[in-house]
Amino acid sequence: MSEEHQVAQQLWLDYVHLHPDIGALRLWPTNSPVEYFTLVTLSQSPWSMASMLPLFTERGYQDRHRYAMADCGLLAALLAPHGDGPWLILVELQATSLPRQAREALLNLVQQDGSDTITYQPGAMRPWPMPDWNTYQLLARAHPLAAWLSIIGPRVHHAGFDCQRLSRSLNELDILLQEHGLTATSQVDSVFPVSALIDQRFYPTCSQLLPFAAGDEHRVPLGGLALIQKQLGAGQERSAEILLPPHALCEIF
Repeated sequence: MSEEHQVAQQLWLDYVHLHPDIGALRLWPTNSPVEYFTLVTLSQSPWSMASMLPLFTERGYQDRHRYAMADCGLLAALLAPHGDGPWLILVELQATSLPRQAREALLNLVQQDGSDTITYQPGAMRPWPMPDWNTYQLLARAHPLAAWLSIIGPRVHHAGFDCQRLSRSLNELDILLQEHGLTATSQVDSVFPVSALIDQRFYPTCSQLLPFAAGDEHRVPLGGLALIQKQLGAGQERSAEILLPPHALCEIF
């Protein structure tokens, strides 16, 4: 098994461990291919995109495209597999895009890790302490991914499946997911912008009860599942390759 395949397998196992409701779905064969994984990290070193990219390119992934989505406070790198495995979308939340109070709260939290270097392992525990509930709420008001990172750490936020590769239509799968209790968010609620060439529906997974710093427990969202379908005439590229909006492509990061 290649290192690239091992990475993809580890990402999948971590994803279904974090989202057991997705792992329990039997709406398509269990060996159906994942189109892409979206991993989220933050701009603070040593967790920045620049620090994490070599951990994937040294294992076989190709650094294909870069995107800047300033209106969302995000940078992204699109990593291609050598074969037909899942693509990786590495998303970096820009701490500088957050309001001052939220930015300081997030940086104070992650700096308690004390690490200067990282060796990324899918499924690794959050490297900093759990925030208190008030800090989480402050970050959630500032940016949903800031709150998510504070309690999860750099990790897979969601997996995406291409309806064409599942041999089902987007509408058909949407009905089946609704029957299993998963409801797609509206487009305006989507954290990640997508290209007009792609129809996407994002399904938040079941919230989970987590203990916060003071020992109090609260139900919080931990990510989700995405279904995508290419528009007619979108071309022959893999759906993941044209998923992000082309106007956000940038030459220099």
